[in-house]
Amino acid sequence: MRTLLLWCPDWPVLAAEIVEGVPATDPVAVLHANRVVACSERARAEGVRRGLRRREAQGRCPQLTVVDHDPGRDARAFEPVVAAVEELVAGVEVVRPGSCAVAARGPARYLGGEEVAAERIVEHVAQTCAVESQVGIADGVFAAGLAARSGRVVPPGGTPEFLAALPVEALGRPALADLLRRLGVRTLADFAALPAGDVLARFGFDGALAHRLAAGRDHRPLAIRQPPVDLAVTAGYDEPLDRVDAAAFAARALAEQLHDRLAGHGLACTRLGIEAVTAHGQELHRVWRHDGLLTAAAIADRVRWQLDGWLSGSNGRAGGRAARPTAGIIRLRLVPDGVIAQAGLQPGLWGEAGEERERAHRALSRVQGILGPEAVVTAVLGGGRSPADQVRLVPWGDERIPARPGQPMSPGGPVSSGQLASSGRSAAPDQPVSSGVPVPGGPVSSGVPVPGGPVSSGVPDRPASSDRPALPDQSGSLGQSGSSGPGAQAGRGRPGRAARSPRPAGRSAGRSAGRVEPPWPGQLPPPAPAVVLPQPLAATVHDDAGEPVVVSARLQLSAAPARLTVGTGRPAEIVGWAGPWPVDERWWAPAEARRRARFQVCLADGAALLLAVEAGQWLVEAIYD
Repeated sequence: MRTLLLWCPDWPVLAAEIVEGVPATDPVAVLHANRVVACSERARAEGVRRGLRRREAQGRCPQLTVVDHDPGRDARAFEPVVAAVEELVAGVEVVRPGSCAVAARGPARYLGGEEVAAERIVEHVAQTCAVESQVGIADGVFAAGLAARSGRVVPPGGTPEFLAALPVEALGRPALADLLRRLGVRTLADFAALPAGDVLARFGFDGALAHRLAAGRDHRPLAIRQPPVDLAVTAGYDEPLDRVDAAAFAARALAEQLHDRLAGHGLACTRLGIEAVTAHGQELHRVWRHDGLLTAAAIADRVRWQLDGWLSGSNGRAGGRAARPTAGIIRLRLVPDGVIAQAGLQPGLWGEAGEERERAHRALSRVQGILGPEAVVTAVLGGGRSPADQVRLVPWGDERIPARPGQPMSPGGPVSSGQLASSGRSAAPDQPVSSGVPVPGGPVSSGVPVPGGPVSSGVPDRPASSDRPALPDQSGSLGQSGSSGPGAQAGRGRPGRAARSPRPAGRSAGRSAGRVEPPWPGQLPPPAPAVVLPQPLAATVHDDAGEPVVVSARLQLSAAPARLTVGTGRPAEIVGWAGPWPVDERWWAPAEARRRARFQVCLADGAALLLAVEAGQWLVEAIYD
């Protein structure tokens, strides 16, 4: 296939000049992995070559300017060159930043020959982009690229003869070229003369591909670059639009046309540009952004609002009047600045799919307009240690960003006997709980291992979680000062010391599996409670002897919880409990410091609650379903 390839010499250096202003006429070298990948003409005159290390290149040219290699910069700077080529020919393929290829047949027939087409393209690129370039034409992209280095037009059928005298380094495979030279193969003709089967067996698939290129058998078709589709819609008017109602009528028809064009390409608009030109040549432009997808009605509304603002010159809050156009609008253009792929939706039987959501959005937006943005809010889940910390209420339509980073508590399933130890009795680690606990929302399951170890009366099986490495060893208590009663037991390890905090699970896995949000130390295990009370309810917890249950600074309970009284209500028997999960937050700021311990309890009537004790007061924070 006859291919025309345009090549811009030293393109990484030219891209650095275009984007960063580095003069390409000075000694410049572009480095990647501490080696030169491109250099300017003056740098080559000083002895700098591709492949040199940075120190050696600077030793040969002390005034050398070093620029880091940036493929994104090279691609951005090359885009105007590709656009200039597309102004003359169609079906351009970008081989890499700095070179692009096109089928030579079309330009040659349209412009009057291959040589004439090459001259026209080089001249047009120089005039449009002020970039020097060379064009080569041969059979195949590989041969055309080599021909472009010398600006040659290889005649049809002469590609094998053109490639024959070139050295094996022209293949662009340094390891293969070094091996071929050690085997005595120095030119592409020598390499092409080898049997194809032997080359495949000795050098593998990549060597076989290089063998075909050396023989001039490059039959790979061009991957044609598709120019971006013009999605903008424009309408001109003989009579200038100087009334809002006439402009709104015209805007609705144009909005439907834009929506249909986007739908035809499977796209939806998220950012809309509105452009207008008046009879006196005044140009007006405004961009509207929307968090969701703009429907035809939403596009028409925004165009109508904008035209109303332009034509009426409505007053601002300060009383100033916006500048009104001096004449009516004669041309209106809608430009979809932001588009995304829209998943196909099956139309509903009685109306368009998603129509109910659109009506609800309009109704809620109207309520916000009447009562204010904070009148309609929606919940966003994020990270945090307690259920109340994980929920953030944001106004309807605002960006849904959680208040704290991290994953929220998993909903999980109903509370099981593996999570609440029966009657506060202790069990050995990773051993099943012997007796079931009646829990709401699910059957009693026995023989379920306790996650993370069991909880016993006075033995905190979970480590103290805090913003600092460990809780201080002090004699104060969380429940009442004084502290530990006769039923208290020491944690694992030495008697009288709290259990050591284990390494958080998933941290090492996060390093290998990609970026993972770090866990929140002290976060309650699943399941998440169904109802989080806006204001915790005061409560009291007593043991079997009727004495208040307190938690010491070492996270030891004075006795096993037996009865719970919420407010002034009647006492309820506790048949299962788990905890404590201690939290010591913001200890470095005494005014904001908060230290508490949380428990999960199951009552005899089937209710499951989340309790917390802070400053000697028991509180009911949430209710499990």
